[in-house]
Amino acid sequence: MDKVSGKLTVFFEKPFWVGVFERVSDGKLSVCKVTFGAEPKDYEIYDFVAKNYYRLRFSLAVATGVKEAGRNPKRVQREVRKQVENTGIGTKSQHALKLQQEQLKTERKIVSREQREAEKQRQFELKQHKKKEKHRGR
Repeated sequence: MDKVSGKLTVFFEKPFWVGVFERVSDGKLSVCKVTFGAEPKDYEIYDFVAKNYYRLRFSLAVATGVKEAGRNPKRVQREVRKQVENTGIGTKSQHALKLQQEQLKTERKIVSREQREAEKQRQFELKQHKKKEKHRGR
């Protein structure tokens, strides 16, 4: 059976509040970063997750160790309290975000290069058309 676990960390990164979604599936971690702006309330975060989770663009998967469930509830509560006190995101998450940023950057470069070449081709065709029109008029 395929096991998928998720985690959302919300923290303040000047000047905005940022949420980092971490998804572990098949032992691979993928991350998505969302900027909230003003400090979001709990119900706003819940609504955002409910409405927009499937639209999030997660990074490429990075191999990671998966922890087994079935731990002591008091220990889980202590760990949650430590995580709430400890702001920021883990290094694996940062690495995954960096990979996603680089991927989006290369996609933008490809799209802008294609647009630039298409514009050059259009300008060339326009010049050729004007040249033919002038030649016909004599």
